[in-house]
Amino acid sequence: MDSLSELVNLLNSSDKKHFRQFLERRNKRNDVKNLQLLDLIETDDISGLNKLYNVEKNNDAYHALRKRLQDSLLLFLSQKTFESSHSDTYDALRLVVVGRFLLENDVPKIAFKCLDKAEQLAEQLEQFNLLNELLLLKLQYAHLPEAEDLDVLTTRFMHNQQLMQREAKLNIAYAFLRQELQQIHLKGKIVNLTSLMITTIRKYKISVLDLMTYKSIYQILFIASEYADIQQNYGLIERYINRTNQFIQAQPLQKHTYLFYHISILYYLANFHLRQKDFTRSTSYLNEMMDLMATDSRYYIVFYLRHQLLSGLNLFFTGRAEDAIQLLQKSLSNTNNRSKPEDIEDLRICMVMFLALCNDQRSLKQLSLLTRTDAWYEKKMGMLWTIRKNLMEILVQAQFGNIELATSRLNSFRRRYKKYLLKTSEERVLVFVKQVEKYLIKPDVAFEPSYKKAVLTLLDEVGNNDIFTLSFIAWLIARWEKTTGYEVVLRLVQS
Repeated sequence: MDSLSELVNLLNSSDKKHFRQFLERRNKRNDVKNLQLLDLIETDDISGLNKLYNVEKNNDAYHALRKRLQDSLLLFLSQKTFESSHSDTYDALRLVVVGRFLLENDVPKIAFKCLDKAEQLAEQLEQFNLLNELLLLKLQYAHLPEAEDLDVLTTRFMHNQQLMQREAKLNIAYAFLRQELQQIHLKGKIVNLTSLMITTIRKYKISVLDLMTYKSIYQILFIASEYADIQQNYGLIERYINRTNQFIQAQPLQKHTYLFYHISILYYLANFHLRQKDFTRSTSYLNEMMDLMATDSRYYIVFYLRHQLLSGLNLFFTGRAEDAIQLLQKSLSNTNNRSKPEDIEDLRICMVMFLALCNDQRSLKQLSLLTRTDAWYEKKMGMLWTIRKNLMEILVQAQFGNIELATSRLNSFRRRYKKYLLKTSEERVLVFVKQVEKYLIKPDVAFEPSYKKAVLTLLDEVGNNDIFTLSFIAWLIARWEKTTGYEVVLRLVQS
């Protein structure tokens, strides 16, 4: 999908109506074709290019029109966001804008009241950049009789400068850790997470107290969870989970301004306990997460599909497969063009897994709906996710008798990912693929003692204790046990 179409899809029917009115007000001439182009994008009329211009003019004129429409849409979105947002941050920003206007028009008494209220909001939200702009504005007009004491104002300004520097250091450290994570993920760089964290904290001179905020905890958990997922071993990050629990429990039970970070932290905690097979604690965190989501419709929309995904996985791995499938079906049916594609693909791939392990042929239909390219999946979902998706496709096709297609997919998989897997020391995936290949060539090999031993040996590999990895191994074990992969994986998870 191109960028202009992505922007148009952000609009609901009411927004589109207002955007049309916005364009009509801005159009100075009657021959402007931006409204016609908007119609073509909405109806996905690919052949409509010639309806706008003569063939010889199509290319340059068409792209110039697209550029103008995109610029207008960005302006409309910026105005709409600023005007319609009800967040405290935007309230503070609006007060600063009004305060500046009043000061420039010699209404200082009301102006400073606006700025005082904005400062109070910005302090609560820890919006240090906004505070910096606000305090600079107050300093600029500190000579007025209505202004507060210059020394007091200067002290607050200098203190805020320190807070800005602290936040900048934390953001730089976070960016550095994200970069290192990419090196681990894409190039197989061997890194000890704890050592990397300590080195980074020392490098940027970050104190322990600086790390005890919702935002910092969220950033640390994001890095830790990504690292654990790459290593397929969530036990490696248990110390960070324990410290997070201590932090959350120490916070007062009141509505706070860090709702996004708090919900995100609960999500990571729920995911950690899911991957550690502690389904009761995972479900408990999901309940807390839903309680917080229910307090703000914006975040309910943002986190709903992710919450449903973890809820479905908890149900599935505790023996309630039918409930899990129904939950994901309902979640997928409620998606729309404002739902994140990544969240939809996550739900879809889990549906494929659930149905396939239950020996349900509907998994083929769900698999056919995963239509994006491997390049897209690698970029948006990550290499590990894409590798799992391709392996699942091989297994599902083989499970329902499409041996030739499964073999073709396996060969394609090996050509595309063998070099990467060797580079990242993930030979165990290639060992698994080898066992799948043996089954595809000769299905009866599953009953040979040497084959069974080779497959069961995979269970002893470090990192193969993850619920998703166990699901893949369970598929092979089910071949000779003549049962469903679901029965096998439940046994493996509970053992």
